[in-house]
Amino acid sequence: MGQQIPLVDYLVLGDEPHLVAQQCESCGARFFDHRNACAACSNTTFKAVDLPTEGVLRAFTIVAYAAPGIPVPFVAGVVDCDGTSVRGNVINTPADPEHVQTGMKVRLATYVVGTDDEGTEAVGFGFEPA
Repeated sequence: MGQQIPLVDYLVLGDEPHLVAQQCESCGARFFDHRNACAACSNTTFKAVDLPTEGVLRAFTIVAYAAPGIPVPFVAGVVDCDGTSVRGNVINTPADPEHVQTGMKVRLATYVVGTDDEGTEAVGFGFEPA
């Protein structure tokens, strides 16, 4: 197996994959992208915090139509990871209301999105039923 790289900067791979948010040191708001200032309180200092790998599905939609080459249907969701909202697909379960419901417990899961000519794998994340 070749090298693996995360698809997004806030995904940490390894033995225990997890997400890392930037937390405002003043008000505690969390963000996944780089911020020069907090959107909630305008503070300018942040610290990296590991998010729990388990959460609760708070909202979702079953996507039936997508860009060419994107397999459908799939489930796009919003997961509450101990107070931090994370957008991610619900994976490793059928994309229907019998298998996906708001309030269900989910856990972080990674998967290979693609591989380049040198064998380097791009790894994304989603959430699967816990």
